[in-house]
Amino acid sequence: VLSRFQLLEHCWDYAYENRSNVVDVYIRYLREKIDRPFERASIETVRGAGYRLRKDAG
Repeated sequence: VLSRFQLLEHCWDYAYENRSNVVDVYIRYLREKIDRPFERASIETVRGAGYRLRKDAG
């Protein structure tokens, strides 16, 4: 599981702001591009922790 903080730090070299929705917006963009052909989401939200890729996606 990657936290929103880890994604902000590693992908955008961005100072963490608790109210920032940058990660949420880009996760939505990724989901729109990669999840269409699949029944289940490739990127899962882990409530209170962050995001993870499903092993069995695709």
